[in-house]
Amino acid sequence: MGRPEVLSARPDLAEVWAEADAAFPVRITRSFWERMDRADPNDPLGKQVLPDQAELADDPEGLVDPVGDSACSPIPWVVHKYPSRVLLLLTKRCHLYCRYCFRRTFDPGEREDPTAEEWDAALAYACASGATEAILSGGDPLAVRDRHLFETVDRLRTTIPTIRIHTRAPVTRPDRVTEALVAGLRERSPVWVIVHCNHPRELSPEVDAALARLVDAGVPVLNQAVLLRGVNDDVGVLTELCDKLVQRRVFPYYLHLTDRVRGNAHLRVPAAEALRLHEALRRRVSGVALPRLVIDPPDGSGKRDVARSAKSHDLA
Repeated sequence: MGRPEVLSARPDLAEVWAEADAAFPVRITRSFWERMDRADPNDPLGKQVLPDQAELADDPEGLVDPVGDSACSPIPWVVHKYPSRVLLLLTKRCHLYCRYCFRRTFDPGEREDPTAEEWDAALAYACASGATEAILSGGDPLAVRDRHLFETVDRLRTTIPTIRIHTRAPVTRPDRVTEALVAGLRERSPVWVIVHCNHPRELSPEVDAALARLVDAGVPVLNQAVLLRGVNDDVGVLTELCDKLVQRRVFPYYLHLTDRVRGNAHLRVPAAEALRLHEALRRRVSGVALPRLVIDPPDGSGKRDVARSAKSHDLA
């Protein structure tokens, strides 16, 4: 969606738009825009994607690298936190830019995609790493062309048996999940797709169709959600989200505490409140519909359960 179209519905955003966009791009797909209550400043979908004056405020707790990726990046475009898993950043581009994104501090002056030489080096590192899983991330890995995605999977598969694609595209731009994409993933099984949906209203008929194309082709689909103030910090909303995902054969995998990146303080939910919400959710949904509540701390040690971190007093 272009800026004029958005501002015609929300003229109150005119003053903040340019400054927010300069810090982190404001981009909204038409599909996601049509699901929003565009006149409501408290719309849970709009709060995820529209600029807010609060993201420009001083944030003393905000971090440039809130999950410790930089210390675990042996070469550009690679993050290696766990011996068994290696993560590759196919691109820094997304179809839509979520305002809470933990990678929102990417330098806007940097290249959005690796050079051919950098990508060859990243793939060579991954193949020699001893990992048994490769995670394709970004940006959004479905922001690249099918050919590049499939070539990446094929090269990794020479030594790495399991590939995961972490993408928000089936939710933000469901038309990206084409028959050709699904067929290519099916031919390269096992490829797991981890999607990202935070609110039940994101599950439109078009999104349902995209998810069904993947699942019907035998591609396992899991969901990661982020716990966000004013979006899904309500047990009723979380219950509806988890139930609707399971009905669509999507497993609710993780519920993340919001990473403390600079600019998203207004969307963070404290750990103690998150634990209360998760316990209430546990009493409402079945085990197959209950996501793990996790935190990804800034020391680069990787995801851990919030309950365990709270008990050991090491919540960052």
